[in-house]
Amino acid sequence: MVASVAASAFFPAPSSSSVASCKASRSINETPESLSVRGIVAKPASSSGALQVKAHAQAPPKVNGTKVSLKVESQINEEAPSAPRTFYNQLPDWSFLFAAVTTIFLAAEKQFTLVDWKPKRPDMLADAFGLGKMMQDGMVFRQNFSIRSYEIGADRTASIETLMNHLQETALNHVRSAGLMGAGFGSTPEMTKRNLIWVVTKMQVLVEQYPSWEDVVQVDTWVAPSGKNGMRRDWHVRDYQTGQTVLRATSVWVMINKQTRRLSKIPDEVRAEIGSYFMDHDPIIDDDGRKLSKLEDDTADYVRTGLNPRWGDLDVNQHVNNVKYIGWILESAPISILESHELAGITMEYRRECGKDSVLQSLTSISGDSGDHGFDCQHLLRLESGAEILRARTEWRSKRAHVP
Repeated sequence: MVASVAASAFFPAPSSSSVASCKASRSINETPESLSVRGIVAKPASSSGALQVKAHAQAPPKVNGTKVSLKVESQINEEAPSAPRTFYNQLPDWSFLFAAVTTIFLAAEKQFTLVDWKPKRPDMLADAFGLGKMMQDGMVFRQNFSIRSYEIGADRTASIETLMNHLQETALNHVRSAGLMGAGFGSTPEMTKRNLIWVVTKMQVLVEQYPSWEDVVQVDTWVAPSGKNGMRRDWHVRDYQTGQTVLRATSVWVMINKQTRRLSKIPDEVRAEIGSYFMDHDPIIDDDGRKLSKLEDDTADYVRTGLNPRWGDLDVNQHVNNVKYIGWILESAPISILESHELAGITMEYRRECGKDSVLQSLTSISGDSGDHGFDCQHLLRLESGAEILRARTEWRSKRAHVP
């Protein structure tokens, strides 16, 4: 259909009168008297379709007042019968290009009729390209994520870094959907005016199960006050299809000056912006009051040195993204643990930021049995100078059987 329309647009079929005219011009014997200097004109003579050749009515030219008869000799060479003239052998020299384009159009038209636009799994496209939506009168923000093939690891499940990135993405989209995104990344307009930003100081994560490739997870997040000058943000991640809990997380944030890096109270103008979004809700995870001990070279079981941030590890503030810290603290965990156990929970206390020129060390100590064939580990991430970046504790459990 597409090809036929394109062909008729570029190469209209010759009309019956023009074909007849062409044939007549070949079959009539032309004499000098029947021709003028302008040639011949063919037109139908009767309803029977017979053609007549008529010379243009023009006065004979004169030279010095004397009439001159201009004669043109014409011969019709009898040639051998040629192949019937068809549409395709009348195409111009670039007909090969047109034929190729026609073939492409035909193939595309056929493919459109064969494509099945219905997804095989309805949950595959659940908010796959959206930025989420507000729930519960604008107090809760919800967003869905499809687990991609490049987000799974050797266990065929999503990595902890993937899930943590989902938490970070929903937090930022929550601020944007509320209309509070200023010039800074995650800062409100009033915070931007005062050169203030949020930084996380503590985070707890409990993982119930790890999703697999093509699974869709549903992330809910909300905020609440934390003390006089802090904010708490919670997340609840569920399997979109079953509703089962995948992960729960809670975090505490404080405000600092972007230039001086010093703590700041929440200005009244900022509190007026964000106060209406605070929920009176208990943390989704009870606070783990156990102290995170500081590791030293002589108390650590495993040490990994020479860790350098890459350009892709930096955020818009030119500091290492918080999610990257998790990958670094696991760098010093032995492979035997990673092969036989999975991360069930993590508690992190952020002490300092690090930039692109930092060189870090990761220390890990296995602290003891935590039951159900699991154990706890203590972690420290520090600069080569000894300054602490992060203290953490991880909980591990034996890997569950996964269907290949």
